[in-house]
Amino acid sequence: MRIYSSLLLLGLLASQWVTAQSPGTVVVKEYAGKNAGAILREYTSFLALPNVAADTAGQQRTAAFIMDMMNKRGIRQVQLLNASTPGVPPVVYGEVMVPGAKQTLIFYAHYDGQPVNPDQWAKELVPFEPKLFTQAIDKGGTNIPFPAGNSYDNNWRIYARSASDDKAGVAAILNAYEALSKSGLTPGCNLKFFFEGEEEANSPHLNEILEKYKTLLRSDLWIICDGPVHQSGKKQIVFGVRGDALLDLTVYASKRPLHSGHYGNWAPNPAMMLVQLLASMKDENGRVTIKGFYDDVTPLTPAEKKALSEVPSVDEQMKEELGISGVDMQGLTLNEAINQPSLNINGIQSGNVGKLASNQVPTYATAVLDLRLVLGNDWQRQQQKVADHIKAQGYYITDKEPTDEERKKYPKIIKLIRKQDGYNAQRTSMDLPIAQKVIAAVKTSTNEQVVLQPTMGGSLPLFLIEKYLDAKTITVPIANHDNNQHAENENVRLGNFFDGIGIMAALMLIK
Repeated sequence: MRIYSSLLLLGLLASQWVTAQSPGTVVVKEYAGKNAGAILREYTSFLALPNVAADTAGQQRTAAFIMDMMNKRGIRQVQLLNASTPGVPPVVYGEVMVPGAKQTLIFYAHYDGQPVNPDQWAKELVPFEPKLFTQAIDKGGTNIPFPAGNSYDNNWRIYARSASDDKAGVAAILNAYEALSKSGLTPGCNLKFFFEGEEEANSPHLNEILEKYKTLLRSDLWIICDGPVHQSGKKQIVFGVRGDALLDLTVYASKRPLHSGHYGNWAPNPAMMLVQLLASMKDENGRVTIKGFYDDVTPLTPAEKKALSEVPSVDEQMKEELGISGVDMQGLTLNEAINQPSLNINGIQSGNVGKLASNQVPTYATAVLDLRLVLGNDWQRQQQKVADHIKAQGYYITDKEPTDEERKKYPKIIKLIRKQDGYNAQRTSMDLPIAQKVIAAVKTSTNEQVVLQPTMGGSLPLFLIEKYLDAKTITVPIANHDNNQHAENENVRLGNFFDGIGIMAALMLIK
């Protein structure tokens, strides 16, 4: 195992960075290297706090920890922004006003995390007990103690829930400001910090907070620190995010389970009905066949098309990494596919399988559909398109358990629940002067190509920021692409984490 001193590594790479990095960025990296041990100790304490949205006490402790981090760094006006609805996880806010600054940037990350099932994690891992490994576990990484000093290897990984999504963003932003402050560097603009506590729950109360604190949240741009860098490992800037909408489907048949020998071929099978219905929604080339599904898509601009054409291809890399040989949407690259609206089956269930399997005709079958949206789609209209398609297949649609009268009248019954926490896509023009400043700033942190993406594959409720504050957003992610966010064995690569500090600092120096 090779252990690098951060300062030694900085010296070895200085010749590669000199053409790209600004003096301020180099100073920040030097500070982070000299203080790597303290940064990691604070970060692992942060990761040890449970932060699932449903855990109110855990969320309160996490928010308090962030406030303490901000106060220690001399950030002003540190406070909780509460929604009008009681019991909602608050936003943690703070600001740094710079005399003479002409612009204001708001740095966003979220502190809540996805639910955990500890039984699904690797046997040596506990979701809220951060552990350090020499590399990814599935690549043979082994558990080692956290370093006592400031030495670390860029390929080491910390495993814990929210290690990448998105406590890494919170910590990178705050450590970037500390590095500037302790190094005697003054930000080039006013800074505001906005750390949300409900993102993983689809931000159902973000609109309340944005509207309530509209004056406080005035800015020229929001910098969103969430998501992974490009699969090639290169830094990327993302100018848009997909929207999201969910549907629950349940198909009904017999009121009680039936013996498949006595009643098979006669009694309708809801599992078969559901899979046939779902199969009718996409063709063999991966195109959604629902009427009008793509009709309201806003085309990419010439600048966005040019940027997309310059994104490095990772299709073959990801096929190898994921163990697949084919793709869903035939004829489209990964980057092209995520700029299209999609229909995904999140899960499907009916009867029992494995050791509990029995020869039966089940009583119902259920599935959850995830609709990802691009600019131009409306989330409620997209849900309605799916409902119209289901009705065209001969189904009677209800929003509750079917009554006996409905069962007698309709041979094909489905319960359709339209989730009410969907949101639309958002995209910021690459041509804006502030967008060009962001591109230039990120380029000072690397000697490699910076990937410019019109749209991220994932979703964030950024359209709310545009709707309620009339503000633009640009996403600058830092996590490694194989971080297992939302799943078991979530992790962050240390090289990405410390690079993230440098990127956020470079953005804070924008004038």
